[in-house]
Amino acid sequence: MPGERSRNLSRFRDAYLQRTGRDGQDTSRLRRIPPFAHACKLGLEGVVSKVRDSVYVSGRGNNWVKKTCAQRETLTIAGFALDGSKWDGLYVGRRKGPDLVYAGKVDHGFDKVSTAELRRRLEPLVRKTQPYSKRIAHKGVWVEPKLLAEIEYRAKSAEGKVRHPFFKGLREDL
Repeated sequence: MPGERSRNLSRFRDAYLQRTGRDGQDTSRLRRIPPFAHACKLGLEGVVSKVRDSVYVSGRGNNWVKKTCAQRETLTIAGFALDGSKWDGLYVGRRKGPDLVYAGKVDHGFDKVSTAELRRRLEPLVRKTQPYSKRIAHKGVWVEPKLLAEIEYRAKSAEGKVRHPFFKGLREDL
């Protein structure tokens, strides 16, 4: 019902203006703030929005679109995982002072060339123990934490682990 939607939007707008102490005279600034950019800046995973020309129907459907934020961070490589002899990803960590804290396992973004190059670079750095300050329950091939990787991810968990991470390359410049 278009009339009901307009009334709901007006009530929402009025409540927002009252809560923020605005008088409602100049709301053009509110329209200029891109919600998606703001959501990403806040560290949110993304936004779900309705296709502009569609009718509002609650529930799932093709008229709702999810757009995810992509964040990037340079993380320290702590090891790699193998599934038998097959490459299965990188274990990465985040520096907190002198400590290396587990930040997750990256298992996307690799091709044959990058996998071969990573294995060539990591093999000489292999060590027996995990480099993390707090032991984790994963089995891996641990390495001296000397190489840095650029990781793109959608969000961080409450523990600081990267969610939906992708390997973008080694950071040779740092």
